[in-house]
Amino acid sequence: MKIGFIGLGNMGAPMAANLAAAGHDVSGYDVASTTAQGVTVASDIATAVDGAEVVITMLPNGAILRDVADSALPRMTAGSLLIDCSTVDVESARDTASQADAAGVLFVDAPVSGGIGGAAAGTLTFMAGGSDSAFEKAAPLFDIMGQKAVHCGDAGAGQAAKICNNMILGVTMIATCEAFAMADKLGLDRQKMFDVVSTSSGYSWSMNAYCPAPGVGPQSPADNDYTPGFASELMVKDLGLSQQAAEGADADTPMGALALALYKQFVENEDGLGKDFSAMLPRFEARSRDT
Repeated sequence: MKIGFIGLGNMGAPMAANLAAAGHDVSGYDVASTTAQGVTVASDIATAVDGAEVVITMLPNGAILRDVADSALPRMTAGSLLIDCSTVDVESARDTASQADAAGVLFVDAPVSGGIGGAAAGTLTFMAGGSDSAFEKAAPLFDIMGQKAVHCGDAGAGQAAKICNNMILGVTMIATCEAFAMADKLGLDRQKMFDVVSTSSGYSWSMNAYCPAPGVGPQSPADNDYTPGFASELMVKDLGLSQQAAEGADADTPMGALALALYKQFVENEDGLGKDFSAMLPRFEARSRDT
């Protein structure tokens, strides 16, 4: 299959490389001129998408998605497929779907979970929104780039699922870090804390799979000085999208709003920029109740 891939960053490059390794003819473009193994470098968006049966995008935000769609869709043939794997606002996903439909192009919004490691290993989870026919055409490619794809509903449903998931993730990571910091001050051994919570009602992905305490639980960014697997500034982005969506849907999300405020403070006013989102633990360790 001839595939155009727009956005060869930390996530897009390994995803495109996995498609090429599976035998697909992948032409990739990135504004930063980054490349990916096995992928033919395109000089611009038009070159990347010309003749492509499928175009995949992995972009920073909804505004850039709209710009790329404006450039790509007029050059795509009727019946071809546009898969957007970016994490963007629901409105941008739905507007791009409408634009694709007008051009006779199938569209799936398919944000991912699994981080850079999952992109490299081909173990991502895709949360997909779009028609049944669009999802069916995309499914074999999801199988190459990931281990699971869930068809969540119509266009925009994939973004809605991703936003809700990451709001839970941000809130539970903060709670996990708070609990470890409090356990320290209560004199509770971190390993004992993990042994209890990871098999009790406090069980969560943040605790069991991505423990923020170094040397405790499975290997995680905490064991590498909080070098990002998922950067704190990306959590700010996703929590911001969650609150934008909540406002539009008139949903009461006080914990999501507080998580956004705390991560923004961490990134903008403390030392969280460029650190993994689990680096909230040393932040709480260094603070007292009144600071």
